Amino acid sequence: MSHDQPAYGLWTLVIFNSAIFIMFAYSFFKPATARDWRTFSAFSAFIVALFVEMYGFPLTIYLLSGWLQTKYPGLDILTYDAGHLWSTLLGEKGDPHWGPLHIVSYIFLGLGFYLLSSAWNVLYHAQRRHLLATAGPYAHIRHPQYVAFVLILFGFLLQWPTLLTLLMFPVLLAMYGRLAVTEEAEMRSQFGEMYARYAQQTPRFFPHFHQSSATSRG
Repeated sequence: MSHDQPAYGLWTLVIFNSAIFIMFAYSFFKPATARDWRTFSAFSAFIVALFVEMYGFPLTIYLLSGWLQTKYPGLDILTYDAGHLWSTLLGEKGDPHWGPLHIVSYIFLGLGFYLLSSAWNVLYHAQRRHLLATAGPYAHIRHPQYVAFVLILFGFLLQWPTLLTLLMFPVLLAMYGRLAVTEEAEMRSQFGEMYARYAQQTPRFFPHFHQSSATSRG
């Protein structure tokens, strides 16, 4: 990309891409409670921060410009490709969109949105019947929607890391962890022994792959 075609200052793209991904996630998550909105708002803030630097103002590139130009003297930091910092730091050549990390990021994003969609479908029908959600993704982990958000955020970090989103990511992990604990306390109060048995058999965030494979063989 030449300097006659600016890589940044494209605020229309910032608004458009942020709106697309936020509405896409909203269509799957459909926040209803105050806790849902806190979860979704934190995710949305991450998305906006990401696209502001991707198309609007490259704060991370600006702050690291001195070090980048010293470390990589041939790097044109005003080009869009320079924003793919992982590609630069790993010395990848060619179009970063076809680099291995970028391809892996698509996998995380796809898995995240698929998990978010399938989990919401199960939760929606369970809540309508005032039942505990234990089918689909909930049969393997207790909080698939939080895991889905983390997968999506991590996928974006692989594509376009920024100082702000790298700082936000562990904060969001801690936030989702606390929300999960709060949610579980409410579920124990609502479903009692039923939820206690479910929680004992089903891990919070990471599925028991060995147990699942053993069950399928049996």
